[in-house]
Amino acid sequence: MANQVEPGLIPVLFEELQSERFVTVSTVDHDTGGPNVNAVSWVLAKDEETVLFSVNQKSKIVENIKNNPLTVVNLIANESTYAISGKAEVEQSLLEGVPLKLTLIKLSIQEVRDVMFYGSKISTVPSYEKTYDKAAADRLDRQVIEAMKKA
Repeated sequence: MANQVEPGLIPVLFEELQSERFVTVSTVDHDTGGPNVNAVSWVLAKDEETVLFSVNQKSKIVENIKNNPLTVVNLIANESTYAISGKAEVEQSLLEGVPLKLTLIKLSIQEVRDVMFYGSKISTVPSYEKTYDKAAADRLDRQVIEAMKKA
């Protein structure tokens, strides 16, 4: 059975991407031409065709996207795993309204593919904990997500 492919985010995935969560972002490495994978938590679905994410200005992701826009965001949700692929671009070199030097990236979705292997489902969604000051982390997370919503 072929995995389901959609041209954009289905409603349940759009809802999952309305707050901070764990995803991985795959880009083409500008030095080697090979794959580059990073974990990201500041991610937000702007609409069914657009995903925004923020990374440190010095992240390799930024230079990779400037050199080759092909990008995949991997999302574990809805008891499955999804590859959200498209072309990314720098939306804001410096995300306004946050104390860190972050770059806002916009992914224009070309397809959303359910890539879970046949006959299985995700039983536990990945979770993580911030290892620095909890109050400061919560405040920063709110600031970043709000700034992304305004962008």
